[in-house]
Formats: sequence, C-alpha cells, structure tokens
Amino acid sequence: MKNFLFLLLICVATHTSVVATELVLPESMTKDDTALAASMQQLAKQVLTLCEQSACHLDNDMLFRVQSAAGLHGKALLTLEQLKKIKGDDNGELIASLVPFYVVAQVQNGLWSNEPSLKRVFSQAFRTVFASLDNKRASKAIQWFKRDVKETHQAFDLVLEKHKHKTKISRVAAIELLRHFQHYQAHQLWAPFVGSLIAEDDDKRYIIDKNVLIKMPDGAHVAAMIVRPKNNKKTLPTLLNFTIYHNAEKEFSKIRESAARGYAGAVAYTRGKGHSPDIPIPYEHDGEDASNVINWLSKQRWSDGRVGMFGGSYDGFTQWAALKHLPPALKTIVPYVANNPGDGLPMENNIFLFVNYAWPFYTTNNKTLDNEIYSDHKRWNELNEKWYQSGKSYREVDSVDGLENKWLQRWLLHPSYDKYWQNMVPYKDEFAKVNIPVLTITGYYDDGQQSALHYLKEHYKYNSNAEHYLLIGPYDHFGAQAVKKSSTLRSYTIDPVAHFDTSEITYQWMDHIFYGAQKPSLLKDKINYQVMGSNEWKHAPSIEKQSNEVLTLYLSNLKSGDKNQLTSAYPSESGFLYQEVDFSDRKTSNNDYYPYPIVGKKPDLSNGYSFISAPFDTEIEVSGTFSGEIKATINKKDMDIGVVLYEVMPNGALFHLSYFLGRASYAKDMSKRSLLTPYKVTSIPFDKTRMVSRKLSKGSRLLVTLNINKNSFAQINYGTGKDVSDENISDAKEPLQIKWHNNSSINVPIYREGE
Repeated sequence: MKNFLFLLLICVATHTSVVATELVLPESMTKDDTALAASMQQLAKQVLTLCEQSACHLDNDMLFRVQSAAGLHGKALLTLEQLKKIKGDDNGELIASLVPFYVVAQVQNGLWSNEPSLKRVFSQAFRTVFASLDNKRASKAIQWFKRDVKETHQAFDLVLEKHKHKTKISRVAAIELLRHFQHYQAHQLWAPFVGSLIAEDDDKRYIIDKNVLIKMPDGAHVAAMIVRPKNNKKTLPTLLNFTIYHNAEKEFSKIRESAARGYAGAVAYTRGKGHSPDIPIPYEHDGEDASNVINWLSKQRWSDGRVGMFGGSYDGFTQWAALKHLPPALKTIVPYVANNPGDGLPMENNIFLFVNYAWPFYTTNNKTLDNEIYSDHKRWNELNEKWYQSGKSYREVDSVDGLENKWLQRWLLHPSYDKYWQNMVPYKDEFAKVNIPVLTITGYYDDGQQSALHYLKEHYKYNSNAEHYLLIGPYDHFGAQAVKKSSTLRSYTIDPVAHFDTSEITYQWMDHIFYGAQKPSLLKDKINYQVMGSNEWKHAPSIEKQSNEVLTLYLSNLKSGDKNQLTSAYPSESGFLYQEVDFSDRKTSNNDYYPYPIVGKKPDLSNGYSFISAPFDTEIEVSGTFSGEIKATINKKDMDIGVVLYEVMPNGALFHLSYFLGRASYAKDMSKRSLLTPYKVTSIPFDKTRMVSRKLSKGSRLLVTLNINKNSFAQINYGTGKDVSDENISDAKEPLQIKWHNNSSINVPIYREGE
C-alpha cells in the first residue's frame, strides 16, 4: 500500500503530460477495508487535483462523491447544498435520491460531534433531515436507503476487479471506481441504523396495519396491509395492489408511497399468501378475491368509497381479473405489462413455453416466495436442453427435472383457451361493460406485450367508447415498470426522450382520476408511443391510426442473392418453397426468433427461409402491429410456426422489430383446435404480434424469416393431431414436409410523412 501512495505522488510530480488522462496503480490492490479506504482517499484527492490542473469537468453530483471519498466532508456537504439550488424544487430542498448522502455528509462532517456513538450521531442527523421533509419527499428518499449493502459491495468489487494487476487507470475509470466506492461506503455506514429510524419516521407519519385478514364469501382469507396518512380529517380514495408476490418490505414501500401521495395505500395477497391460513392458488380465485377486497375497502370508515388499482405483470392481471366482476367501487386501473393467463404465460398462441417454468415453485412453495429454488438459474437453464435431448413429451418435463410441477400439470390440461382461462379475466362481450378509465403501460420488447395488447384490443373491440390509454416504448418486461429506464436495452441505446418514471406517471394518472388534476403530459391521445430512432413521442387515436399505409408483401419463391424476395407484387405464377423438418434430430434447432440482441443480431438462417425487400428510397416509419397469412401444405395435421420481422439497416446490421409464434391449428380460434388436413393447402392467418415503432432510414430494407418452431424453449408439435403435450420423439418417425406457397404474405403498417 505504501508503494501505491508513492506511485501516486510520483504521478503528480513527474507525469504532467498525462495528468488529464492517467494515474498509476500498484500491481495488485488489497481488499482489506482499512487499507483500501486509505487508497481510495488518496486516489480521490489525486482526481480532484488532476481535474483542477487540466480543467476537467466534474458535475456537482459526481463532485460530492469524489470529495466524500477523499475525506473532504465539509466540501462534500457544501456541494450537496449547492445541488439543492440546481436539482431541488422551488423551495430549494434536496432531491430524494441525494437525501441519504446528505445525512451521511452531515455525520462525516462532524455535526453533533458531542454525541458519544455513531448510532446516536446518525440518528440525530437522520431525524433532523427527515423532520424537514413532507411525506412525499420522505417516502421517495427512503427508497434510496433500501439497497442491500451486499449489493453495493458486490457492485464495487466488480469495478475494482477490472483494475487488478494493472499499472495504470484512466481518470474516467478512476471516477467510476470512486463513485462505486462512495456508494458502498455510505451504505456501509447507514445499514446498521436506518431500518429502525425509517420505522420510527413511518410511525410519526402514518397509521399502519400490517395484519389485516379479510374473509371471503367462501370462507377463505386474504391477507392485506394498509397504510394511511396521520392527521387526515377527510375520507380518502384507496390505491390497491393485489399480488401473489409476497415481499412485505417491498410491498410496504409501495403502499407507503400511496399514503404519502394523499391516498390510503393497500396491498392484498393471493389467498394462501402471507398470514392467510389457506393454500396458495395462483390465478384461479384472484378475480373474485380482488373484487371482494375492493368492496371491503370501500366500506371502511376512512374510505371515500373509491378504489384504484395499479401494478405490473401478475399484478396487472389481477386488475383485469377484478374487472371481470365489475366491483362498483373500482374507478380506474393502471396495469403494467399485464399477463393474461393462457394467452401470454404459461402459453402463447396455444404453445406452452419454458420461460418461467420455475415460477409456480417460486410463488406457491410457501407463504412468501421461494427465492432459493427460483434463483437456481443453472438448474432451470439446463432443464430446457435436458428435456430437448431426452425426447420425452412436454407433460413429462418435470420427470426430467425430478420435481413434480403440479401447477404446470394442471395448466397442461387446458391447451385451448377454454373456460378455465376465460373465467379468469373479461372475455369477449364482457369487455363491453368495462366503462372505467384504463392506462396500460408496456414495452416493445416486453415478453408479455401480447397479453397487455390483448386487453386493449378487446376493450376497444367490444366497447368503442372505451377510455383506454396506451403508453409504450422501447422497454422490456422490467423496464416498462421501472422508475428509471436503462439507457441501453439488449444493445440498443434508447432515445433520450424515451425515459420516463412509471411510478410518477401512475400517480399523475391517479391524481387526474381522483382529484381532477391534469392527465400526464405524455398522454396526448389514446395510443402514445415512442418512435425508436427519432427521439420523438407520437400520439394516435387508435392502433390503426399509427400508420397511414399498410405494405402487403409476398413471401416469394424467387431468389434475391442468398435469400428470397419480399415483394409487393402478387406472384404471377403459383409456386412454393419446400422445407423438411426432422423432429428426431436434436443436434439442430429451428426458429431463432427471440429479440436478443435487438441490434446486430446474427440469427441462425441455416434452416427455414428468409425474405428481403428492396431498399426504401425515403425514410419511413414502421408503427403498429404487423400481421399476415401463411399459405402452406403439409403432410401432417399440425405445426407450430415462427415469423420474425427485421430491419436491415444500410450498413447491413439487423434491427429486430417484431415476431409471431403460434400453432396452426388454433390460428382462427384459440379456444377451439381445428386440425389441418394433410396434403391440402391451408390458410394460417396471424395478427397477434408485438407492437413496434421504429424510424427506418433511407436505404433500409425489411427482412422476414419463416420457420417451424422446434427448439428447447417450447413444446414440440410433432403434428400427429394428439394433444401436443403427449407427443414425444417416438412420434417423429416421418419428417414434417412443408410447401410454403408463394402467395403467403405479411402486412406491415408504415407511416410516410406528407401522406
């Protein structure tokens, strides 16, 4: 360590030509906390000196972190005070994300130095700072205290690991290292004390009941928690989260935020979760249970009789499940990336998928969540391939794993979208009765987007006057729900304008519904979508109005280089492309459809067919959901197909736009299987594809891939006509033979300026 400090001093004294770029590091860096802290302190001081000498810029947000790491706590506190004026609100208060560091800076700067212990010093600083915060700001600030100290330590170690055994570090890398160190150091300081202080602060602000048990008409019980602001003289609307994910601390944070915003915050759990004495049952009772909880909440003396719901994924499903029962107190829902059981997970377009195979264990093994089994990623990742290689039927997949998956077995009894699934959420004309405002939030790369759009489309199909808004952009399942969007998604850097705070939008919406505030500014029309590559949001009254033209393109049997033509001209002569798929071959797979990465993917085109269009002579925008009709003749009774839509950029790189995955026998009615007639031309229409909006530059082309779905990520449809879950490799005796007819087509919605 002495050598490290000596080298740093030498760096300043003799390397003035590189002061703006490099610092010298020792051959190895110790992880001893005391020595490492001293090293980081010296490194931080050198960064500050170098920036002064070379006039490099550190914004105040980074400056206070480097100052803190350098042990210059007085200066760090002054910098944070300055940030009040730059990033704070009109009252000059500190933004929530910086409040924890403001508390730490006061402690480190020696305020309350007469206190005999760090605990008492930190407690005094915490209480003083939080006494100046209103409920909303305090609730937001608390979230920034919550990250586990182990996580921040691991994040720091990952960055530190990059520089082991190196002799130099760039200034930029040094600043990154110091930022992670300062974050870890602060968390390490407050971790032992902050939990009890947050609870103390909560007790001052809220009326909290964590042990509510609501009896259902059939005798079952639903566990709930409720938080209300203290000293409130008026009755309040209630915001409800209904979830199977029992994580009391996480859910309490959500409902605290609702209470801080002037609502009663409530969370209720799927029956059997939490302190409910029943057995956990996913999906089947959530609709009626959520409806009964809403009725119960509306009758409490502190309630004004109105309830709103919000939340994502499963919690999005429970909102629609409640609406099936039309509880009169429910006035609005805000579902993010909402699942539709039976039409998203565990199956999509009647194909059962492996994704979330372990989910039933995670959610039903105990009263909370079985994190241990769910986090065994190696086990679940390997199970796909083990099953694929075994040749066993999909119904036997749990025998390959060795642990019975009873919920999967239950769902496999319902391969059609039958009454089992239909009874869970509104179905067909039941949507006509949904007359409350809805805000749906999802992403172009949300795996469950199909479900979210199903609710939207069905709502408008059966209720033309529906007040249903959509907010969608370049996000995945978790990004669409996030307060802060990741700047990069699967190699795609999202446009700056695409960033928004999902939680903030939700509360703006609730304030609009319950308190008459303005709608969120992003919601300028019913369909609100970010056009990737344009740094622009657009707004349309319907999905159809996102485009002003539909390109109908045919999957030609004529060659275009090593691909086939994707052409606007109807084929002058009938023709076909022949494909043969051997289901007994487990050395290869078919249908590389998943959008990972989004940009620059090199899909496996060794089987199936690809079709490429002519270059566009102007910029265009692809906006909406593509559809199509595949004309095929096969020698069997069924098949699963995949259709993927890409942009081929002028530089030749691919941009994944959207895809379809579906079972031919359910193409016309997902509730009723209609087997194909062997050797007869069959029409397979499809429209349940992912919505996308993307600006294509001049010279870009469209690429479509068409293939049979045979891989380790889903059921294998051998085409016998039996229940696909019962088919196995013994049904693979005769290969699937397909003629893809050249009058097959896709329809791509586009927008051209000036039309």
